[in-house]
Amino acid sequence: MSSKKELRIGMVGYGFMGRTHSNAYRRVGNFFPELEYQPILKAICGRNQERTQAFADQWGYESIETDWKKLIARDDIDAVDICTPNNMHAEIAIAAAEAGKMVLCEKPLARTVAEAQPMVDAIEKAGVPNTVYFNYRRLPSVTLAKQLIDAGKLGRIFHYRANFLQDWTISPELPQGGEGLWRLDNAAAGSGVTGDLLAHCIDTAMWLNGGIKDVSAMTETFIKERVHTGTGEKQEVTIDDACMFHCHFDNGSLGLFESTRYARGHKALYTFEINGEHASIKWNLHDLNRLEYFDHRDESQERGWRSIHVTDSDHPYMDKWWVPGLSIGYEHSFVHQIADFLKALGEGKPCSPTFKEAQETQKVCEAVLESAKAKSWKDTGVNW
Repeated sequence: MSSKKELRIGMVGYGFMGRTHSNAYRRVGNFFPELEYQPILKAICGRNQERTQAFADQWGYESIETDWKKLIARDDIDAVDICTPNNMHAEIAIAAAEAGKMVLCEKPLARTVAEAQPMVDAIEKAGVPNTVYFNYRRLPSVTLAKQLIDAGKLGRIFHYRANFLQDWTISPELPQGGEGLWRLDNAAAGSGVTGDLLAHCIDTAMWLNGGIKDVSAMTETFIKERVHTGTGEKQEVTIDDACMFHCHFDNGSLGLFESTRYARGHKALYTFEINGEHASIKWNLHDLNRLEYFDHRDESQERGWRSIHVTDSDHPYMDKWWVPGLSIGYEHSFVHQIADFLKALGEGKPCSPTFKEAQETQKVCEAVLESAKAKSWKDTGVNW
């Protein structure tokens, strides 16, 4: 008989993120056996009953619901995991918090800062454990970057630059809206690459380098009209297809960020580089188990970029996986996030990023969009 405490999960949404989260719940206990809590896949909720049942059968959920309000009302659900389009995050999260459920939410937290505020208020009023899935923090190489920075290895930081490049929306024949393409519909997504891709870059940047003070941005929508799946007619496209911005961090360093879905040849190229007075680091999602490191304090004859293969047992999280030299992948970042959430739950501590922290990322995203529209610098109001 297991002595672990059960954490009964009710998940809303069974798309791409539903798969990544479900996989994490199923694997976390095998690789993090010391955790006090064991996730139980109690119920999955989706609007299509047949497909929801098929997902439940595939991933091992005990039951299904087709109404998220019924899911939240169930006494056998401890935590609600939100994997829906962005426009549904707020209503579900607020209702779940008011029902006393723990809440785990996909990023971005909401479509706007105004929409995010009552979510944060409801979470804090209820006092329920919560977290938002900015999963790239949990890749061992990115966490190692955090450790190097916090240890002062880079010294004073001067520059932070990041990009997130894709190419999947170039075709003008691609429609907007609906189940697979809601990210192209501003009403569902709230923004384009800013909320979908740059939100990841911004969260990672502030986690590594501190708060972003102000921004100057430009955006572009390359294809102005697309057929909407809901109406079958062409409608104006109001999301940002591409965005670039520069910024000041609170620590005095400068930031440069770029994201687009129109970079032919790039499916998911996320990179960052940080330059300090003593050393620099850079990272690439396409080679996610490596962290590139340059230290000017090395002897001149041997000074140069080195590639750290982040697979040893003394690297972050890696003692839970394989032998040194064997890599892990994208899906493991979600396993690590669930492990960190369960560990924090057992210790009675918050699991970062909380709703309140994710709202700070939302503030930067909103300032970026406002700056691009006004063609002027905008303060973010971030309190990191």
